[in-house]
Amino acid sequence: MLYLLFRLWYDNLRGRLSPDEVDAFIGQLKARGADDHNSLESFRSFLASDDGREFVMLNLVKVAPGTAAHPETGEQVEARTLLDHYSRHFIRRLIGRGGHPALAARKIGPYVDAWHVPPDPGWSIMGYMRYRSRRDLAILAADPSFGPLHVYKALGTAETFSFPTRPFLALYLTPRWWVAMLLMLVAALLQLTLG
Repeated sequence: MLYLLFRLWYDNLRGRLSPDEVDAFIGQLKARGADDHNSLESFRSFLASDDGREFVMLNLVKVAPGTAAHPETGEQVEARTLLDHYSRHFIRRLIGRGGHPALAARKIGPYVDAWHVPPDPGWSIMGYMRYRSRRDLAILAADPSFGPLHVYKALGTAETFSFPTRPFLALYLTPRWWVAMLLMLVAALLQLTLG
């Protein structure tokens, strides 16, 4: 039963986005002026080609150097602290919608293989975030209560870009497997303890 409840939360059971849903999400984003840093037409194209499957967003981030004024107190704080504030809130909401961080890493060296690309801007971190569906991404993007947190991201980020991906090779267990194994282990231990 616990595993079934987990899968009901973790899997997309609502299928693909409808054209009406796509129009509604894009309308909400336009009303909030969300086209200032990103192309809403690119976002619309991604939503409109929804296949109903999960995906993973690759995020490359260059943390802003030095300090910035805190949006609420005006106090000078490390830019990284502001970005961490945004990230904590975002990840909580992502988890609430069946997503989660799949991998996060700090950069430890310069480009060692780069062809026909601009010079390394000094990326700080990369994150790989799993989304249950494109609908969940759209809901997060259009959520008006999430809007005020974007100032923390803007102050803490010097440069960033993100694009959706679908892994074709993964040598790690996804939560569908390790949650099942964990529940079986707990059940076995309880059986031994109580039996």
